[in-house]
Amino acid sequence: MAIFNPDRIASQPIAPTMASPGLAPSGPAQPQVSIRTESSGQHQRRILAATEIATSPERVWQVLTDYDNLASFIPNLSLSQRLRHPQGGIRLEQIGSQCFLSLRFCARVVIDMVEEFPHRLKFTLVEGDFRQFQGEWRLQSASTGLATYLSYELRLAPAWGMPIALIEGHICQDLTRNLQAIRDRALTL
Repeated sequence: MAIFNPDRIASQPIAPTMASPGLAPSGPAQPQVSIRTESSGQHQRRILAATEIATSPERVWQVLTDYDNLASFIPNLSLSQRLRHPQGGIRLEQIGSQCFLSLRFCARVVIDMVEEFPHRLKFTLVEGDFRQFQGEWRLQSASTGLATYLSYELRLAPAWGMPIALIEGHICQDLTRNLQAIRDRALTL
């Protein structure tokens, strides 16, 4: 969920991303967070991330839908708050921020959420710093029944002029930390 706007960044190293057919691990120390990216057209990306969490889907759902408190534990998410939705649905404003060379860079999205308890949470862009920002969280019980397989899919197209490779790299870095933070939060509830 953490996002940021790199059009305010001159240049920065890009995190490695995995473009192999399978999801590739991003770190060995904790349970794996796997990330894969795909080009889905010029200046567009599809980013997939997944991890396993040793708790029930209902507990992971509780963490993901604690909308007004997400910024208290998601790295680089400085604001997450519910807004009034004209049709009574769920609308969120989120601001992601990141420091680089002692400067803070931010991006804002307003997204509508559609909850399908406890297995799917979809989001679509209403307004913000991207041309496209939509995706979903999926929760599946592991075959043992003692864990949840959490996956995230994001389809994104930044505003024209924003470097897609830089945005992709930072989102992939953030997703690893975000999924770890969601896992940690779910395990402490």
